Amino acid sequence: MPFPRAAGILLHPTSLPSRGGVGDFGPAAYQFVDFLASARQGLWQVLPLGPLGYGNSPYSSTSAFAGNPLLISLERLSERGWIDLGKPDSAKLADLPIASGPVEYDQVFARKMPLLFEAARNFVRSASGDALHRFESFRAENAWWLEDFVLFDALRARQKLESWNHWPRDLAHREPAALEKARQDLGADIQIRSALQFAFYEQWRALRRYCSERAIRVVGDVAIFMNHDSADVWTHRELFRLNENLEPVVVAGVPPDFFSKTGQRWGNPLYRWDVMKERGYEWWIQRLRWATQNCDYIRLDHFRGFDQFWEIPASDATAVNGRWVDGPRDDLFLKLREALGGLPFFAEDLGYITPEVHALRDRLQIPGMAVLQFGFGDEGAHIYLPHRAEGKVIYTGTHDNDTVAGWWNSGAAEHERRNAEAYVGRCEDGIHWAFVRAAQCSTASMSIIPLQDVLGLGSEARMNTPSLHGGNWRWRFDPARLTSELATKLALLAELSDRLPKPFAALPNENFAA
Repeated sequence: MPFPRAAGILLHPTSLPSRGGVGDFGPAAYQFVDFLASARQGLWQVLPLGPLGYGNSPYSSTSAFAGNPLLISLERLSERGWIDLGKPDSAKLADLPIASGPVEYDQVFARKMPLLFEAARNFVRSASGDALHRFESFRAENAWWLEDFVLFDALRARQKLESWNHWPRDLAHREPAALEKARQDLGADIQIRSALQFAFYEQWRALRRYCSERAIRVVGDVAIFMNHDSADVWTHRELFRLNENLEPVVVAGVPPDFFSKTGQRWGNPLYRWDVMKERGYEWWIQRLRWATQNCDYIRLDHFRGFDQFWEIPASDATAVNGRWVDGPRDDLFLKLREALGGLPFFAEDLGYITPEVHALRDRLQIPGMAVLQFGFGDEGAHIYLPHRAEGKVIYTGTHDNDTVAGWWNSGAAEHERRNAEAYVGRCEDGIHWAFVRAAQCSTASMSIIPLQDVLGLGSEARMNTPSLHGGNWRWRFDPARLTSELATKLALLAELSDRLPKPFAALPNENFAA
């Protein structure tokens, strides 16, 4: 589908300077949306919003449908009477820092999660009237994913976060009697975890409504593969290539390349696309329908995997011995278009992409991506330059890149810096602004800039370094940097590049945390 000419900023909510050590859907999020509106930005792109799994990566979630409880605002819960954070016998909200330093996940889980559980426990005990009705409606309408997720989440906690295939056999194999007994035994815990999901989605949808009232569309992100240790694989084992021990037979990754002699072994179980096809791609339709209900546009991560994916024997420690295997190609997307009425997606099609992948994307009329940092190498890299970005979504960099300033100072080769200066010229207000202007004034439909590049931050603000274990996904910004002068500068550029936001239909009314 054609996308409007628009400008926006990439910022994951965990990077907001919220109280409690991690960004959330509270006051800092609304202040950021106000900044976007004053800067005449029409897009806010986030990363996946699911519960965190291995490495605290938003791309390594325990569910394709549930929300990350850490993103729930305690302030909003307090306003709604879920918790009194000022009680002497309760951990006080004032004791949770607003500091914009890096997220310390161990500390956040230890300090914030108990407060969230206390709030949800209070709500379950005392909810009445309209709040209780909304909660019961949420549970009924979302039972198709919620019931399995909260049971999985409760069992995983009881099993001390052990992977589900190492649980007692009757639970790992989902024997009906064992599941029913677990639901009875864990009934109170399941209620609390259901309440947390209710709080997450009411707060998220209230924030989205606040965006829509200011003509800001939200861009979401869907990872192609699922964690093995997830509610989805546990619930739908028949859709994944698992052995008799419920372990992956083959796993996902990418082959050896210039950056890695052994490739990347991601470890996600691969799909049984034949079974998915027999079932009309029901799980994928549910997944992407849910995504489009919660965001306006969706970035499809690792789009190449829908054409061909790299299949690695699970017993191998590296990706060297993998092979390319055909994916579902057009078949899946035709079913999605039929079910959803359109494809509001764009494709992450970076790196080595075959002509067949480009042809698939073109047939489906799904825009691709251009990343400026990739455009100044050899001639083949020029496909990422602004004058060749027509119809694409352009970025200065992504969450996997160094910041522009960091790349310029330490990552870019001499010939890349020379080529970049030849293209964008020298820039008195920093190379990052030269890149921002080039992206905004490009032929791309949508231009999205990581907030780190808007602020001109260096490598210390990098969000993720692929293949680096630990230390990722931690950056948060200093709210003092979002000045009125910066907003004015962005607004003028949006106006001159014809990227001013346009009003659109408001979302249905949600009256939680507004």
